[in-house]
Amino acid sequence: MDRRQVLQGLAAGLGVAVAPAWAQGWPTRPIKLVVPFPGGSSPDIIARAIAEPLAQALGQAIVIDNRPGAGGNIGTAAVAKAEPDGYTLLFTIQGPLVTAPLLARKLPYDPFKDLQPVGLVATSPNVLVVDPKLGANTLADFVRIAKEKKGQLNYGSVGNGSAAHLAMESFKSRAGIELTHVPYQGFPQVVNAILAGQVQAGFMVPAIAMGQVRAGKLKALGVTSLGRVGALPEFAPLAEQGYAGFEAISWQAMLAPAGTPPAIIQRLSTELVRIIRSDEVRSKMLNQYFSAAATTPDALAALMQSESRRWGQMIKAAGVQPE
Repeated sequence: MDRRQVLQGLAAGLGVAVAPAWAQGWPTRPIKLVVPFPGGSSPDIIARAIAEPLAQALGQAIVIDNRPGAGGNIGTAAVAKAEPDGYTLLFTIQGPLVTAPLLARKLPYDPFKDLQPVGLVATSPNVLVVDPKLGANTLADFVRIAKEKKGQLNYGSVGNGSAAHLAMESFKSRAGIELTHVPYQGFPQVVNAILAGQVQAGFMVPAIAMGQVRAGKLKALGVTSLGRVGALPEFAPLAEQGYAGFEAISWQAMLAPAGTPPAIIQRLSTELVRIIRSDEVRSKMLNQYFSAAATTPDALAALMQSESRRWGQMIKAAGVQPE
């Protein structure tokens, strides 16, 4: 055992974190930011909004690496298994972090053991959209039509365990309707599926949906926040349309492989908070219907735990089965 290992062992015994010498000079080369969803998806949009100022702050390029598949689990697993050296980071939504472990029979990673939170970045309600050809102008219309066409309608999501999936399963349970779930790699693909008539509805983030809604190609029936959202004041929450307490907020965060030196996590956290609080980035997020949210690593860890409990209760109530 060399001197470095001895010192680290003594420090661990005393509860003192000692960063490796190489971490003090981090970063010395480009950093890969894995987004486990396709280009053009909401996490991709927000990741790119923070990548440039983060690169400037760290003095190294931030390379976006889109690795879609399995509702974000493929890219997330890649980061969980990566070297914890600060050169591979994850930017993702809550699905692969808190709901996938509740629904996947065998997940190739444990988000609570294999990943280290860096910080929360953005939050947004989901918006319920339908194909205008369905003839549903209100939420009540949609529920009525779904009951009339029992089992004949499909809805799209970005994968099993995603907020879009679980929000609809929860709503189905509350409304007493039957819809068939069709998963896709990302929200742009869900939009295309609705436009093509392959599915008739879906919950999705406003950043992706609202362009099509404004163009009249999709019909928005409500949002999943408890109260009205400043960026979308014209759309009533489902909680105000007969489904009291209904809430399904999407959030996005940055994480690193477990074992990444605390000094690197702290540097990332400090820069991330500063960037998120800047007027420029907050404006970019607002333009995408997201609210900026800057937290400490510990606060993100606590959020993951609380969201796991909340979604676990929702999954049980809706009767969603593991896949």
